[in-house]
Amino acid sequence: MAAANKGGAAGFGMMISDVQTWVSAALTDESTCTDGFAGKAMAAGEMRTVVGGKIETIAHLTSNALALINAYATLHH
Repeated sequence: MAAANKGGAAGFGMMISDVQTWVSAALTDESTCTDGFAGKAMAAGEMRTVVGGKIETIAHLTSNALALINAYATLHH
């Protein structure tokens, strides 16, 4: 963050844009993570349930992080 501040508004804008891209990509990856379980046996179904619950938690945290990043970007725009 300190390095971005040295680059002025353009550096800050680029840094925030990069962070927003990375967090958005992580959110997309979370939503496709369980696709590998499709069409698998019962054990995979049970695992899908367990893993799916963990992914849902992570997706909520990631979504909250993205909201905070967007709010930070708006305040320091």
